Amino acid sequence: MKLKAALAIFLCIGLAFVLNKKIGDIPPLGKFLSPFDGFWKNAEPLSQTENQSFFVKGIKDTIEIFYDDQRIPHISARNDYDLYFAQGYITAKDRLWQMDFQTRYASGRLAEVVGAKAVPLDRYQRRMGMMLGAERMLAESMKDPISKLILEAYADGVNAYIADLSPADYPLEFKLLDYAPEPWQPINSALLLKLMSATLAGSTDELHMTNILKTHGKEITDNLFPNYPFREDPIIPQGTPWPFKAVHGTNIANKIQTPVEQPKESLSLMKFIDQNNLLAGNKEEGLGSNNWAISSQKSSTGYPILANDPHLSLTLPSIWYQVQLQSSTSNTCGVSIPGAPCVIIGFNQHIAWGVTNVGSDVLDWYQITFKDKKKDFYLVDDEWKKTTKRIEKINVRSGATVFDTVYYTHHGPISVTEEPLNSESNLANNIPTGAALKWVAHLPSNDLRTFYELNRAKNYGDYRKALVFFTAPAQNFIFADNQDNIAITPNGYFPLKSFEHGKFILDGKYSKNDWSDRIPAEQNPSVKNPSRGFVSSANQSPVDQSYPYYLNWEYAPYDRGHRINERLAKLEHATADSLRLLQLDNRSILADDILDTLVSVTEGVQELNDIDRKALALLRNWDHCYEATSIAATIFEQWYKEIENALWSKWFDKKSAKMRYPNRDRTVELLLNEPNSIWYGKEKTGTLSPRATLFAKSLHDALQNLEEKYGALDETWAWGTVNERRVLHLASIKGLASFKFPVNGSGRTINAIKEKSGPSWRMVVELGHRPKAYGILPGGSSGNPGSIYYDNQLKAWLQGELKELLFLTGEKNELQNRIVSKITLTN
Repeated sequence: MKLKAALAIFLCIGLAFVLNKKIGDIPPLGKFLSPFDGFWKNAEPLSQTENQSFFVKGIKDTIEIFYDDQRIPHISARNDYDLYFAQGYITAKDRLWQMDFQTRYASGRLAEVVGAKAVPLDRYQRRMGMMLGAERMLAESMKDPISKLILEAYADGVNAYIADLSPADYPLEFKLLDYAPEPWQPINSALLLKLMSATLAGSTDELHMTNILKTHGKEITDNLFPNYPFREDPIIPQGTPWPFKAVHGTNIANKIQTPVEQPKESLSLMKFIDQNNLLAGNKEEGLGSNNWAISSQKSSTGYPILANDPHLSLTLPSIWYQVQLQSSTSNTCGVSIPGAPCVIIGFNQHIAWGVTNVGSDVLDWYQITFKDKKKDFYLVDDEWKKTTKRIEKINVRSGATVFDTVYYTHHGPISVTEEPLNSESNLANNIPTGAALKWVAHLPSNDLRTFYELNRAKNYGDYRKALVFFTAPAQNFIFADNQDNIAITPNGYFPLKSFEHGKFILDGKYSKNDWSDRIPAEQNPSVKNPSRGFVSSANQSPVDQSYPYYLNWEYAPYDRGHRINERLAKLEHATADSLRLLQLDNRSILADDILDTLVSVTEGVQELNDIDRKALALLRNWDHCYEATSIAATIFEQWYKEIENALWSKWFDKKSAKMRYPNRDRTVELLLNEPNSIWYGKEKTGTLSPRATLFAKSLHDALQNLEEKYGALDETWAWGTVNERRVLHLASIKGLASFKFPVNGSGRTINAIKEKSGPSWRMVVELGHRPKAYGILPGGSSGNPGSIYYDNQLKAWLQGELKELLFLTGEKNELQNRIVSKITLTN
């Protein structure tokens, strides 16, 4: 009997131990399933109408936070400290785990919570200098009393919320991963802004271009990878004068198009360098944005109207957090980055603004020549310069601490030495070995001050003053005000480079390859009130070739920008709804450009079978729109991919040789205007040309691939069915993703929805005496999967709807029926 009792006690103790211990990816089930502290506590009532009041230390006065019917907070404070304290407090209330997780990701600290499998990623982030950039940004920001105040107030607010949390109140993901939130520091906000810099740096493919130059020579490289596209509709309208004298009196754009001088022996060093997923991979099309503003001459309101839809990763929780910030100095509404103060995209009573990514060349790789294996010294201009070392300590959950030495040159960190990141990780094969990274995001900056000033701006002059503080990631800042001004400025820190500087990997042995300075901020491209009555951007080239500075050799294809401009040029008496509909435009400019040629050439091939001809008939009658029900859109997309691969795959090996294909603009030029090009090959079908043969074979291969995947040609080939999507959870927790849905649009259309990215925020603002604005998230305000506000806007987003944004001004009787609850913070 005693033995049975002892055995039962032992089993109970063992079971209790197991149920309260995290095993692999399985959370501690005892704690997780507990009705008192587990996931049940994260469920929220369907209706949240109860007013609450909390005592918090440190605030200077009473703060009121009104929630509207979309659970969007409207913060009303009497001073700036309280305003940003409340923003930190209320953002943490809704998005604390997201803030914590993204900060850990950016700083290379995920292994602390998920274990050894995250060590390669943590080492990678640290070797990219993410923390270095954040530290320099914070040091610069703290010199500015205003930036210091808002960063510290925001952190104080986050910490006030964390201090009142019990483990039972932790967001669900903390319970799933079995860890606790830690105090928030101003460096965390800087890290989140650097994470955005990394996301929007685009990519650089200097390794790919260097390998192409080595393999195919200068003539072919110049021909297939030209320094300005054949088809372009630049952000600053062609012919816009530049009202300044370029520094050094140099018109770089008119120089002979040759690579930066580079000794031949340096090229031989490139063969062991691999690509970098984040900063040196293939450029991803569609991860961009759109924005535009029309003047009163095109609007029905008598005032400008502005629209913005940044295309970023689509995740739950949403990448943006909606908020209104109202104090004695500011009243701004829009979206913020969870974890950083201020409104990033939005409007106030006087102005509206938005951003898209510029995509200028703001990072370069320098091949470093070390003196010996110790890497204490590296060669520059026949002199040995000393490296600096940063010892990175990576704490690992349930594992041994990992130490990593990162070497720094005057350019920046050496991303990988001969020692790999991890023998089991492909990250070791995807970043340059022995090359230093020079990146604008590593420079000291005070970027938050730009948004602080924009939040308070009243006119065009205030907008221009705000932009001076901004460094990275370079953004096309679009602007409109209620004084009938519109403008756009590709803005940020643009290195002053010679022509093609950074198109290929640079030799670090020569100081002449260093960045010499920056383009003066006041000479960044800009246009105000152009005669055409609108401004716009969609990540295409910022300028035509008359601009006297070099920004980059390649940008996003002109398709989206051209389609936007094409429609805006014809627009008259526009309303907010006119611009909403433009955001949903699914027409393919690529199809407009090439489809007639592809079909007409291919129809002459006698060897086509019945399926080939049926597909051509569908394409002939297609309206070139990527609608969810379109079968032709699926066929065209697959056909173009097959043509591209048939043209380039045998010449530009993406995998083993680390190359890339010529861009779409160059491919289109070949398809349309070079019918006898050698790149079509020598294969003929009867008397047909290699070009017709390649088109026909590519169509047949495309249809065969589709048939293998989706069966016979019918409705199962519809674009929306083939491209069924879902919005994933930020940490890819499957049960926390959205439902599946068909999509309209593609990465090449204005409505640029891809597998994991798309319009992360759609906004349209009608300026006037009192602004009227509309917006939508592909999710909701809450980061809690147990809340109806986790994804309550997603269905409306899918249907292309916009929600009218409530903008409180402090007037009497405006707390209408859209305000459903209130939180009061008192001291």
